[in-house]
Amino acid sequence: MQKLLFNFRLPGITFSNIPVFSRTIVLAVVWVTAGLFPSASFAQLSVNSPVARPLFDKKTVGEVRLTLPTSDWVSVLDSLRIYGTEAMPAAVVVDGVRYDGAAVRFRGDKSYAKGLKRNPFSIKLNSTIPTQNHQGYTSIKLSAAVRDPSMAREMLFHEIASKYMPASQAAYTKLYVNEEYIGVFVNVESIDKQFFETNYGDARGAAFKAGVDNKPENLPATCKQNIFGSLEYEDNLDCYKGNFELDSRGGWTELQELTRKLAQEPANVGQVLDVDRALWLLALNNVMVNLSSYSGNYSVNYYLYRDGNNRFQPIHWDLNLSFGSYKNTGSGSDLDLRDLQNLDPLLHADNLYKPLVSQLLKEPLNRKIYLAHIRQINEENFLNGAYLKRAQELRGMIVVPFNDDKNKTYSYDDFQRSLNETVGKRSKIPGLTELMGKRSKFLKVHPELTKLPPMVSEMTVKGRAKFENQKLNAFVVSARADKYPLRMYLYYRFADHDAYTMVVMSEENNTAGLAGGAKSFVAQVEAKSQDAVLDYYILAENVGAVGFLPSNYPKQPFKVKLSDLNK
Repeated sequence: MQKLLFNFRLPGITFSNIPVFSRTIVLAVVWVTAGLFPSASFAQLSVNSPVARPLFDKKTVGEVRLTLPTSDWVSVLDSLRIYGTEAMPAAVVVDGVRYDGAAVRFRGDKSYAKGLKRNPFSIKLNSTIPTQNHQGYTSIKLSAAVRDPSMAREMLFHEIASKYMPASQAAYTKLYVNEEYIGVFVNVESIDKQFFETNYGDARGAAFKAGVDNKPENLPATCKQNIFGSLEYEDNLDCYKGNFELDSRGGWTELQELTRKLAQEPANVGQVLDVDRALWLLALNNVMVNLSSYSGNYSVNYYLYRDGNNRFQPIHWDLNLSFGSYKNTGSGSDLDLRDLQNLDPLLHADNLYKPLVSQLLKEPLNRKIYLAHIRQINEENFLNGAYLKRAQELRGMIVVPFNDDKNKTYSYDDFQRSLNETVGKRSKIPGLTELMGKRSKFLKVHPELTKLPPMVSEMTVKGRAKFENQKLNAFVVSARADKYPLRMYLYYRFADHDAYTMVVMSEENNTAGLAGGAKSFVAQVEAKSQDAVLDYYILAENVGAVGFLPSNYPKQPFKVKLSDLNK
């Protein structure tokens, strides 16, 4: 093992020629010895007993203060980042609440740069005390918003994505190290057990991050080269270890099975993948031109979590390069502004090296659902200008802390212009409105997105008749749709984190001659008990498109209790 040697001083103590692989133990001992911890018990302390600020509060700017055991902390954290996975001991104050026995390191791939104070930080609160947490969170991930002069990309993407699928919470936070103001960062919720438990009701599943910081040595010679996190199938299980980081005790076989089904049994991939969530992930990437992702050339910056239903759930990550900051799709050179504005909504639909796109969109219903998601994201966030209003609100919160940042990559003038104009002579990072104003209009008139979907209406669930003694033991759902629906589907579940079951609804016989090409459909779902509660939504399909009821089904499906129907 290569040894990296460094020197730094603490009051009354001098370190020299310390191997980097020994640094964590040595620094921890030094810290306690030097009196930086109040005691070796690592107690949690409240500074000035503040009123608790929610860690991801959207209306205020948070504050994180790190006390590190050296003034040369940048060099030490660089060494830790480059040569291993160790972390530097730290005392942390989060919005006025102090935690000793924590640890910190630089994180990030493209967003990390050696020698800078303003790098992405990973702070582990429970480094030495397993139960230590801040409002249930055991780690803090601070993004430096690299290549985002607007400071709004991550915040906007996470907020918009959270309307349609599980996404990290995010909030602005000021960072201080050894009492020096480093700058304003984006505090992004970690993808960890807390996230899994909150969003999927279970934290015991396998978890993978696409992309690796350090590729394992001695990978099999038969491994495919430069496929990254594309989910191409490999015969040798060890090949996956060169493209994914395992964040759990096991799961490689299950990941391989996902890729096998994508390649060989795409019709059955729903057994091991939440297909609708995958379609939302891809649609969000496309609308908001997030190419430092599965949708770009490297297929990185996303997680896969295997939930309690044994299906993988895709999750976005590292979104500072969204909204066209990163410009390569994997085909040719970087896209220019016009190309970004006119990015094909069916990008990679025929690309065999992107099976999550090509294999899913090969199925006609999936393709229509994906395009419906794109249409909905565009209409609800961009065509109506909601994104611009929110971007202005977000940026207004950080004008002062941004201007006070002596380590910022972009000037205050760049920050001000970046909402509407391209910034950077070489990087040419598009202004948010410059990109999305024309992109939203491009998507609105795209031939694949102008096909009229059927509108679902007159949805009812049958209740017990007024003088009927026999209680109902099933849910009977009926609905009507216009614009010549071919089929109607009922998606239902009996618990919040269950997978939805889909049934094809039956066309009712008395719908001939209805205006507007309308038809009525019905389906029956047997109740598990008299206490059963049904979550459900409806999908109507015609020749060219699909429509949902309710449109916000990912967050608020319809809900009905059998006991209410029997009253």
